[in-house]
Amino acid sequence: MKIQIINGPNINLLGKREPSIYGNTSFEDYLVELRHRYPNIELEYFQSNCEGALIDKLQEVGFEADGIVLNAGAYTHTSIALQDAIRSIKSPVIEVHISNVHAREEYRHKSMISCACKGVILGFGLNSYRLAIEALL
Repeated sequence: MKIQIINGPNINLLGKREPSIYGNTSFEDYLVELRHRYPNIELEYFQSNCEGALIDKLQEVGFEADGIVLNAGAYTHTSIALQDAIRSIKSPVIEVHISNVHAREEYRHKSMISCACKGVILGFGLNSYRLAIEALL
């Protein structure tokens, strides 16, 4: 089984960025834990701060991956282009957020991509990714 994890803007700063919200662990360190936990799953990882690069990656893997875990970061709340890309591919996409976006600023309460995703997991810290993998299994 092959699962692609795609992270959007500022997720490359995990462990440094607002640790009270996002924790002290980098995503790369957490990915080591995920790969150890799921040794029989090919977990691929991609991160970009650029919307077009996220769309390109979705199109690249979206017809071969068994599932995609997507944390689109702030693009979640603004990108119809990401929504269209998700609708255009065959791989199921699980939308993930580290924080509970509904307990944060009002503008974070609306997702432009949820309607195109198989499901949404949020508010469980980095464990949101593990829960998304379990949902895809």
